[in-house]
Amino acid sequence: MIRLILPLLLALAGSPAVAQTLAPLPDRLIIAHRGASAEHPEHTRAAYELAIAQGADMIEPDLVMTRDGVLVARHENEIGETTDIASRPEFADRRRTAVIDGYPVTGWFTEDFTLAELRTLRARERLPALRPASAAFDGTDGILTFEEVMDLAAEASRRAGRTIGLAPELKHPAHFATLGLDMESALVTILVERGLTGADAPVLIQCFEVGTLERLAQRINTPRLQLIAAGGATADRPDQPYAAMLTDAGLAAVRAYVTAIGVESSLVLRRAADGSRAGPSDLVARAQAAGLRVIAWTFRPENAFLPTDLRRGDPAAPDFAAQAGDFEAWLADGWAAGLDGLFTDLVPPAVATLPR
Repeated sequence: MIRLILPLLLALAGSPAVAQTLAPLPDRLIIAHRGASAEHPEHTRAAYELAIAQGADMIEPDLVMTRDGVLVARHENEIGETTDIASRPEFADRRRTAVIDGYPVTGWFTEDFTLAELRTLRARERLPALRPASAAFDGTDGILTFEEVMDLAAEASRRAGRTIGLAPELKHPAHFATLGLDMESALVTILVERGLTGADAPVLIQCFEVGTLERLAQRINTPRLQLIAAGGATADRPDQPYAAMLTDAGLAAVRAYVTAIGVESSLVLRRAADGSRAGPSDLVARAQAAGLRVIAWTFRPENAFLPTDLRRGDPAAPDFAAQAGDFEAWLADGWAAGLDGLFTDLVPPAVATLPR
C-alpha cells in the first residue's frame, strides 16, 4: 500500500523547518482524537502528550479562529462546554446566539475574543457526566494555538525518534470567512513557514466542507482528508449530500482533491436495528479501489458509544453509560474491515489490537 506520509521534515519550535530523519508514519494510522480524550480534557497539552506516550501516530487538533486571526485548538468555536468561561463575570456580556452552519447556537464564541483573552481561560471536560475521571483535571490546562500543538508534536518526535503526525481539522471555515477571518490562508501560511506543504508532509488536513479542501488542493500538496458523516450534507454545499460522495462516481470525484476520506464508523461497521453489530460494509474496498485511504471516526470506549452486543454491566446502573464495554472487540472489527486508520479517544487498546 502506498504510504500516506514519508519521513519527516520537522520544524524546530520558532525556527524554520529543518530536515530530520525519523521513523516514518506506519501504513495503518492510530490518530488520537483531540488527544487522549477519554482520560484528559480534549485539546489540552496533557491530552496530547499522554496520547503520544501511549503510542499514537498522529494527534488531532480541531481548529477554530480568534478575533485577531489566530488558529486555536478547540472542539468548536462555541467554548461554553470546553472552558470555564461561564464562570467568568468579565465575559458574561459576550454570551449570545449565533447561526453556525445554519443552526442557532447560544454561548461564547472564539471569534469574539482575542488570543490574549482566551489565554485567561482554563479547559474543562466536555462530557463530565460520562468522563468524571477526566473532569477531575478541569482547570489544569489552558488553550493552545495550532503552532503550539505543532511545537509539541515536533518536540515529542525528537524525543521518541519517530514521527508524530498532525491531523488538523478546520472547523466551520465558511462561517469564519463571512466574518473576514480566513482560516485557509492562516493554515497555509503556517505550513509554508514550517516546510510542510509537500505530499510527504506528516500532516493530514481535514474538513467537512468541500470548497475548503478544493482550494487548499490548488495551493499546497499537503495530504488532505474529506470528512463524511452518515447523514446530511456539507455546510458549504447543502445540495451535495454526503451519501452522494459514497457512490463509486462520488468517490472518484472526491479523489480529485483529497488523498483520504474520514468516515463515520457506522458507514464501515454497520449496526442492526437493535444497535448490535451487523458486519462491515463494502465502503473500504470501493474507496481503496478508487485510490483513497479510509479512516473512520470516532472509536470511544464507553458503553454509550458501542454496539449493544459489546456493552458491559447493568443498564439499570446509574453509571452504566460511563462504563467501558468490550472496546477491543470494536477496534478489532475496524482493523479487520481493512481501515487505513482510525480516530480514537483511547489509544492503548488501538495499539493492542493493531494487526502485526
